[in-house]
Amino acid sequence: MKIRFQADNDLNRVIVQAVLRLEPMIDFQTAQQAKLDGVPDVEVLARAAMEQRVLVSHDLKTMPRHFAEFMQTSTSAGVLIAPQSLARGKIVDDLILLWMVDEAEDWINRIRILPD
Repeated sequence: MKIRFQADNDLNRVIVQAVLRLEPMIDFQTAQQAKLDGVPDVEVLARAAMEQRVLVSHDLKTMPRHFAEFMQTSTSAGVLIAPQSLARGKIVDDLILLWMVDEAEDWINRIRILPD
């Protein structure tokens, strides 16, 4: 099954728009579509897992810790952290590449921080 992405509330919207413009077949839900404004990280992780979506976030500070806590009791569809220091174009290219070569099953219970 192809990867489906969920944008965290902190993810720059330009990244989601660029990914979808370059590869419209990607299923990439925005935080606004998922109504994630003001939702705590653990609940964001739970919603993404329930919908089998890899969560894409800029949150390098707290998301790895919340992911570790979440993993103690639940299964995750995966988390990809794209530090804000990375160029948006690189993040977009990496997301499209991951979608092209990886399957959703490759991301179960996995967290990855770009660049790898």
